[in-house]
Amino acid sequence: MAYLQMGAAESRFADLVWEFEPVASGKLSKIAEERLGWKKTTSFTVLKRLCDKGFFRNDKGTVTSLISREEFYSRQSESFVDTAYKGSLPAFVAAFTERKGLEQDDLDEIRRMLDEYEASKK
Repeated sequence: MAYLQMGAAESRFADLVWEFEPVASGKLSKIAEERLGWKKTTSFTVLKRLCDKGFFRNDKGTVTSLISREEFYSRQSESFVDTAYKGSLPAFVAAFTERKGLEQDDLDEIRRMLDEYEASKK
């Protein structure tokens, strides 16, 4: 799948689309004005850019996503691990835990996720 990228301002706007979709583009610009302090023209410029990048569709004034928030952030995470850690998830986890550490709840959740993953592969 193609790599999709957005800037910080685009990301804040995208979060609004994902929160309210399907949403009328006019209503979306009003939400962006309230939450982000943006003018209508700014909202429509960013919306067009995100539509051109393949994130959203604006069909007759109704905005919907072509990729979910979860899928986008999953791709971003995968890309980060690929770039920063040469695709090695263990290297990423080692770097993360070296500085931040893991609480017991985190460890339990990771074990549960790994157990579920292994069970699904059998």
